Amino acid sequence: MNKHLTSVKTWIAGGVAAALIGLAGCAGVAATASTTSTSSTSTGTAATVALTADHDTEADHTWDSSKEVTIDLADPKATDGVTVADGVITITAAGAYRLTGTLADGQVVVNNEGDGIVYLIMDNASITNSDGSAVVIAQADLTVLVLTDGTTNSITDGANYAATGDDDPNAALDSSDDLTIIGNGTLNVTGNYNDGIASSDGLVIVSGTIKVTAKDDGIRGKDYVVVKGGTVEVTSGGDSLKSDNESDAGLGYVSVADGTVKLASGDDGIDAWTAITITGGRTVVTKSVEGLEAKVISISGGETSLTASDDGVNATDSASTAGDMEAQTGTLLSVSGGTLTVTADGDGLDSNGAITMTGGTVVVNGPTNNGNAALDYNGTFTITGGSIVAGGSSGMAQAPSTDSSQKSLMISLIAAAGSKVEVKDSSGTVVASYSPSRQIASLVISNDQIKAGETYTVYVDGSSVGTTDTSQVTTNGGFGGGGGPRR
Repeated sequence: MNKHLTSVKTWIAGGVAAALIGLAGCAGVAATASTTSTSSTSTGTAATVALTADHDTEADHTWDSSKEVTIDLADPKATDGVTVADGVITITAAGAYRLTGTLADGQVVVNNEGDGIVYLIMDNASITNSDGSAVVIAQADLTVLVLTDGTTNSITDGANYAATGDDDPNAALDSSDDLTIIGNGTLNVTGNYNDGIASSDGLVIVSGTIKVTAKDDGIRGKDYVVVKGGTVEVTSGGDSLKSDNESDAGLGYVSVADGTVKLASGDDGIDAWTAITITGGRTVVTKSVEGLEAKVISISGGETSLTASDDGVNATDSASTAGDMEAQTGTLLSVSGGTLTVTADGDGLDSNGAITMTGGTVVVNGPTNNGNAALDYNGTFTITGGSIVAGGSSGMAQAPSTDSSQKSLMISLIAAAGSKVEVKDSSGTVVASYSPSRQIASLVISNDQIKAGETYTVYVDGSSVGTTDTSQVTTNGGFGGGGGPRR
């Protein structure tokens, strides 16, 4: 089995590579790609990240049902395109194969050396392998895993594998080539050995309910993971969603365009080498070390909620040699729409390069320790639109850059968890309100109601705790002027 069979994706690599190079100076990024999928666009100084190009097309979602081959997993028979030996069912030709019943201890392998799509139609199918991957796609132009409507299906591997070489499969569902998941059934995947679902190329989830429990990474696509719809629930010891192509420019990204994504991770919720884009849907990370981590992170739509023991959002270039206090060229966090709620013990929003915000709503429940901050960036934080309220500790606090066209307030205060914090202008109009989920010592606010020259009064549970204005904003890390950004 050749786990390193790859397909050339020059149709995306060139455009994204040029975009990332063009980020020098943190002025912005414009990545374009030929795609039928949704993509995010924004204007001004904010980023435009279009990384939703993928292998999936509508034409791939249909097949000739009259030519389906039915495989009874409990009693499989060899036929055209199917061989059976020693508990291994091997599909050797393009076509549609309907899997039913239970394979108690064996393996389904796709090894199609010819052209065409292989459809694996899961129809109340259960596949378990005690000493290896349960489903292996060794070779195919494209495999489409179909979850038949109304069915519940399962794929489970063993805790110990018989073959553990570098090129051997290491996930419960392991694919060497592009994989698409469609249908409105349910798939339960248990990765007892390593990963739950893994593709050495690209992985696209169009629909269905997919529940993954994995010892290490939950769902991994080396080139990309794209979620276009459905419900994806992952509990993982490592990263929950991951793309780790470090060598091909423009690949190594995760995109959420629609659907519901629920992640509980022992490491990062979503981790990508190149970029993470969220353009729609609902993404909830209930547990993680870092909620989102990639070089370029773009949020332009949807509802995103992150809980992290370290940074909530971490824009960082893992290959950078820049020092801890230097801005990384090409590293960017961009918010242009949607809602983002972060609860983090480390930094709330952290960019080792720049942050831009042109729209959307951001609420940060940041750290209580002074070694971290609700907002942390090494370059600039340019804000021209949207609304942000960020509470946290005061020792390293930063606010958006003072030369931004939309102004900000920075307030030192003590407010307990669950208290009601209001900021009112001189006429008594509430311009911002916030109920922190933990005690805060500083608060940063920016929206289109904050004006230079205006004095604002801050109230905690109805009592005034002081006044502030835009001239009191600092970007150097801490009300005392010390510290600075950290990785």
